[in-house]
Amino acid sequence: MTSMKPSANGRKSSKGAQQTDSVPNGERRPRLSSRHPSIDPERLVRMDRVRHVVGRPNDFNVVFVGAGNMMFGSDEGPWNHSFRFEHKLGPRLKVIAVIDPSVERAQAALQQKCDSFVVSAYQDTRIYRSFDEYVTSDADNGVPKPHAFLIGSPPMFRGSTVPGRDVEMQILKHFPGVPFFVEKPVATGPETELQDLLSVSKEIKESNAVCSVGYMLRYLKAVQMMKQIIEENNLTVMATIARYACAYEKIAKPDWWDKARSFGPIIEQATHFCDLSRYFGGEVDVSTVQAHSLEWDEEAGYLSKLPIDESEIPPEQRIPRVTSANWKYECGAVGTLIHLVSLQGSNYSCELQVFADGYSFKLENPYQQPVLYVRRPGDDYEETYRFPDDDPFFSEVSNWIDVIEDIEEDPESGKILSPFDDAVKTYEFTWAIRRASEMDRKTKEGRTKTVKPHLPN
Repeated sequence: MTSMKPSANGRKSSKGAQQTDSVPNGERRPRLSSRHPSIDPERLVRMDRVRHVVGRPNDFNVVFVGAGNMMFGSDEGPWNHSFRFEHKLGPRLKVIAVIDPSVERAQAALQQKCDSFVVSAYQDTRIYRSFDEYVTSDADNGVPKPHAFLIGSPPMFRGSTVPGRDVEMQILKHFPGVPFFVEKPVATGPETELQDLLSVSKEIKESNAVCSVGYMLRYLKAVQMMKQIIEENNLTVMATIARYACAYEKIAKPDWWDKARSFGPIIEQATHFCDLSRYFGGEVDVSTVQAHSLEWDEEAGYLSKLPIDESEIPPEQRIPRVTSANWKYECGAVGTLIHLVSLQGSNYSCELQVFADGYSFKLENPYQQPVLYVRRPGDDYEETYRFPDDDPFFSEVSNWIDVIEDIEEDPESGKILSPFDDAVKTYEFTWAIRRASEMDRKTKEGRTKTVKPHLPN
């Protein structure tokens, strides 16, 4: 007997039988398998409602690689991994080491923690300037063995086989089998180093280490609801449209404005929406990517509230103000993205639209209070779904830890939605957009130089 349960469209769906698509000539074809894993949105539990599993080891030892904003929070955004770990693991959390070349910054962050109610997680934390120093101390001084590594160091110091930028490779070498979480993007470096990143990805996959990458928007309840509707109604995505407008006034890190350091906002920031586009549209045919950009020295590119002194950045390394891109997916669908460095204040303005036969999905405000609009066949009315207090940062950490601990009582709850090898494809995609926009600018400059001035008769 085939079990039946209500689907996301209110109808019944068969979970036991192979679903099929209708085609114009009356034949039937097997449904295309989902390109990326998904989670039932009802299984994504709010941070304040998480239930600590009994019977686990008393301590969960974690090493923080990096002591910056991503790890300990800032007023620039909602990221703060230490806060999520504290809520997921409770008194079991023991941060045995923080690795950061700025010892003073690490000390300040740990002091704040030790002055709070989470002191038990940090009172014995040791600080190391480098991974090599940590490895040596681990061998010589009886430092507790880690259960996991959390890599939140700047992306230029990871995703490589080059010494000093090879933290993943060092973990695989000195702590084989120990899981690790890597922030997005998986690297930043010259495009010529992509092959090196692929080598790292291959080593991680072959090691079978539990590895997750921080594309947290995949863990939004709204995103998983979209996935559920698409899968249960056997839909093929036709198009994706992404818009990402950042509030630049609060981005006070000079590195972010320097392409030589951060490699530009498409690679460092819009990567989230490039990844979401891939999550729904499938693999991108990178040979089809086209892009245009509004540059800093064009009339429309003037910004009135720059938080940094841009004159200290070489002109050729200053970031574009707008990048617009379009492409084809391998399945034939089309995608577009526009990224803007344009807003002031604090809040970003972001939106993703996904279209399929008879359906449209519009996700708004994913970083603050996500809202999802769904239009279905037979009705012009858009259903509205709101997701107050949804925290994808917590969901990605929670699911990763559940996979590590192999929680038997609910095996479907823990799934890694962004493995390292898939995140590498997003990184490759963002580089294709940057390359296309720069080629377009060079082509435009070449045309300008070859135009002869009009001479009066």
